[in-house]
Amino acid sequence: MTKSIFNPNHQETNVSSKIVAGLERISEAFKVLLWEKGKLLGLSPIQIQILIFIKYHKLEFCNVSHLAKEFNVTKPTISDAVKVLLKKELTEKVSSSSDSRSYAIQLSDSGKTIVLETENFAYPLHNQLNGIDNDDLDQTFKTLTTLIYKLNKIGVLTVQRTCYACKFYQKNGNQHFCNLLEKELQNSEIRIDCGEFEGKQDTQFIK
Repeated sequence: MTKSIFNPNHQETNVSSKIVAGLERISEAFKVLLWEKGKLLGLSPIQIQILIFIKYHKLEFCNVSHLAKEFNVTKPTISDAVKVLLKKELTEKVSSSSDSRSYAIQLSDSGKTIVLETENFAYPLHNQLNGIDNDDLDQTFKTLTTLIYKLNKIGVLTVQRTCYACKFYQKNGNQHFCNLLEKELQNSEIRIDCGEFEGKQDTQFIK
């Protein structure tokens, strides 16, 4: 009998396979919620994701090259999405001072309004998590941050800004510490997307 992750018989005896199958279901829910929101506003899922991303991230991250890495898609895919957002006047170009051919994008006033209407698409997931015990949430979050870090290490996720890969992070025994904030961190305080993230040369993970 095949040991495929997606074989229900195999899942009965392998927790990792059950988790992978569960993550696939959750990713489907995420996509469904994005599509539903997009249909209401005439936007594609990637266009919605781009708008939300540029609202909350530095301008240096808001160019075609970085967005392609951020969302693990090709540059032409991002370029096409950005062209539509510019045409709809939801974003504006910000030209580079050093290279006239290079530009970043920022939200227009209309774009800011659209984000207010779209960024709640994941609330159904968030609301369900609110009903789960805090200890279980903490353990789930710890597992997710570890998984994100490890997927980045093997090249599946090209961009991540978690504490574990940051030069300011260190671990003493079981205690996390941020040298930038100069404070100890609880598991729940580990960040998935840190605005102050700076990658370190040696990113060997410490369990």
